[in-house]
Amino acid sequence: MSRYASTSDLASIAARLRSAAHVTILTHAKPDGDAAGSVLALARALRALGKHVDAFFTGAVEANLMSLALPGEVLLAPAVVPSLTTDLVVVVDTGAWSQVEPLHDFLRAMAGRVIGLDHHARGDDIAGDRVVDVSLASATQLVVKLIDELGVPLVAPGATAKFSIAEAVFTGLATDTGWFRFQNADAAVYALAARLLALGVDKIALYQRLEENWRPTRLGMMARALSSLTFHQDGAVALMRISLQDLAETGASSEDLGGFVNMPLAIGSVTMSIVLTEAEPNLTKASFRSKPSLGEVPTIDVNAFAARFGGGGHVHAAGAKFKLPFDQARLEVERELMRLTPVV
Repeated sequence: MSRYASTSDLASIAARLRSAAHVTILTHAKPDGDAAGSVLALARALRALGKHVDAFFTGAVEANLMSLALPGEVLLAPAVVPSLTTDLVVVVDTGAWSQVEPLHDFLRAMAGRVIGLDHHARGDDIAGDRVVDVSLASATQLVVKLIDELGVPLVAPGATAKFSIAEAVFTGLATDTGWFRFQNADAAVYALAARLLALGVDKIALYQRLEENWRPTRLGMMARALSSLTFHQDGAVALMRISLQDLAETGASSEDLGGFVNMPLAIGSVTMSIVLTEAEPNLTKASFRSKPSLGEVPTIDVNAFAARFGGGGHVHAAGAKFKLPFDQARLEVERELMRLTPVV
């Protein structure tokens, strides 16, 4: 696999998009706020330029995130299959084949017409022309730079910020920084947030739509997840497990699980949190989170840890998949935890 890095620049990508009549925009399966915000922001910008745009979310999508989109604004794959007649495909917030499995055939058929916009350190050659900037906290930061290159206003003249490009960008910026709590919320993040707020983005209303709009079943599933909590590495690592039986008995679904992996980080001794979720009888998904280093307390690079299982992401947020039964996946993770060496 070749080194995952930029092979193009935003000016060149903007030129390709200007010349295209029909653009398809995709992101990783089960999109989070940054993925959804990136798709919506770019789709709205290209539609403002008169382009025909097919914007897709793939897999399970939280109802809270769907509230960001207007009716008919996004399509759901794989129930709807992207058209091979599109001029260009833009893949945002990922460059990993493992995260776009339902669309493998489509993307391989579109080779040479795929553009990538990403801020992750690991990825594959899905996109021949791509811009990768790991210094950015969110993919929407990269998307807004491209939109500025295209010359599209973030809020249309005379319009409100709700359902605007600006709101979509703010969604990715806020959610990928833990609503500005994480270490990646640097000066550039706050500068962009200030720009978006000045355009009228209502951060309180947006927070309520995304973070305080869950179903009652979420609390039942939260209790079940916390009851499975175990500690490893002398209390430095917390592990929770969510089985198909848990989901069935609580009436919850995968859409109710957003943010669960962050809960054990509230414990002072915990520097890494892991949630294993049984997606299918022979498929387990893992989410990894870690705290930044403070003083003599070491941190854990969860991007490197996830890479042991073929996954990846960022230093403090990553994921992986195991094509294994639930208990076997747990044993694999616990074995690697025995070998784990935190880094300062």
